[in-house]
Amino acid sequence: MKTLRTARVGDTVKVVKLHGEGAVKRRIMDMGLTKGVEVHIRKVAPLGDPIEVTVRGYELSLRKADAEMIEIE
Repeated sequence: MKTLRTARVGDTVKVVKLHGEGAVKRRIMDMGLTKGVEVHIRKVAPLGDPIEVTVRGYELSLRKADAEMIEIE
């Protein structure tokens, strides 16, 4: 399973599935990360946390733990 956390800077990937439970999953979906959406990896902080992505035309920063819950292709 490939997750958003394993994607490299400059990659454009597609969300396949969201893992997680309840409020955490709802928060990720509220940020616009839903099944089928394309995500461009813009930057990764020096220690790997957070990850900055572009989704639906805006920039979003995600923690590694949240990025691990997003399965991509």
